[in-house]
Amino acid sequence: MSGEKNQIRLQQMMAPDLRPETYVYCTFPDQRLPIGLDPICTFREAEGLTAIVEQSQAVRANVKHIFEAKLITLTVHSSLEAIGFLAMISTHLAKAGIPCNAVAAYHHDHLFIPVDRADDAFSLLESLSQSSPHAVA
Repeated sequence: MSGEKNQIRLQQMMAPDLRPETYVYCTFPDQRLPIGLDPICTFREAEGLTAIVEQSQAVRANVKHIFEAKLITLTVHSSLEAIGFLAMISTHLAKAGIPCNAVAAYHHDHLFIPVDRADDAFSLLESLSQSSPHAVA
């Protein structure tokens, strides 16, 4: 299955899931991941390897980190070719003053939200899912 592309169905079926762990962002200019880190996500940039890891791992490994965040996964299987879904989500979060760092993966979209705004973001996403004006086709 290649995932859902229809924005109305995506909105209705997004079924957000708020994870209890706290995640942080780390960067490694030498592009090498230190022993003891098991990232949920990595990305290679010219300036270094970015790794998103559980905060407890970063603390144990004594690794400098920023942006304490909770992870909200939109559990609908969204197509990587879906048009405007993350834009719609980020627009609603922005209007509520909630920062969001999004990662689109193979099956789902994942949102990293500051710890102190995660509950607000989760409530907003649940409300948005229930307020879609059209029935699921």
